[in-house]
Amino acid sequence: METIYLNRENLPFWHEKAKLNVVALGFFDGIHKGHCKVIKSAAQIAKSKNLSLSVMSFFPHPKTVLSNGKKQVNYLMPLSKKEEALQKLGIDTFYIVEFDKEFASLQPGQFVVQYLLNLGVVHAVAGFDYSYGYKGVGSMDRLKSDSGGLIEVTKIEKFELNGEKVSSTFIREKLLNGDVDELSTFLGHPYEVECDWNGHALKVQPYYTLPAPGIYDVTLKGKFGSIKTLMIVMESGEGHSLHCLSKVPKYFTGTLSIVWHRPVKKVYAQKSTKKLVGTI
Repeated sequence: METIYLNRENLPFWHEKAKLNVVALGFFDGIHKGHCKVIKSAAQIAKSKNLSLSVMSFFPHPKTVLSNGKKQVNYLMPLSKKEEALQKLGIDTFYIVEFDKEFASLQPGQFVVQYLLNLGVVHAVAGFDYSYGYKGVGSMDRLKSDSGGLIEVTKIEKFELNGEKVSSTFIREKLLNGDVDELSTFLGHPYEVECDWNGHALKVQPYYTLPAPGIYDVTLKGKFGSIKTLMIVMESGEGHSLHCLSKVPKYFTGTLSIVWHRPVKKVYAQKSTKKLVGTI
């Protein structure tokens, strides 16, 4: 899979390199089951047309840019992990568009021409609520007409599980409420974050979100093994911090992964683990 970072300066270069392709459109944070349905639908179309398969996402999140940084998004995964997940899904090209104020000001037709038609897109697939262009006025219902009829469109209808719409927003809400045991239903796997271990403290890597303060049943994974343990999420003036209730083996070094299984106790945040209060 080729990952291409698109911006205003290099866009003409990639226009020249582009080949005909089918594209899946979306932010795709977490690559949950709803995202997989969009991407797999695009993959089936690409296979039937004997064309390459692309995914187009954006960074940073539009809400952060459009609010001038006042609204911070609780990301579910960094771009590197998104790349890994997309590669496993058989994507040929991963476009990451730099989302800034100038990009946000593009009229719908300008976006379609510059970022789809000129990049060789002949068929676009996205969720029913995907929007594009200035103030998000572009929609899947008008994308074909915005392309002058040159792009075919497949709109994926709302995807629900257990009566809930599967979305990154919904998954974030579950995570921030501490309901980590429910996440695998929507993600297709337990929620996992990577952190750095210096022998004394665990520091979460950027663009992950920790669950609500509490005690959780987790698996801590290192390069040479894994242990089941309890993890405390604390909240302090510097944000959330992690405390493992088991001694971390000496052979655990560098980057570790935490797989979140279930809450043992949901708590109100305190600065000391001795002051944890509350129950499930």
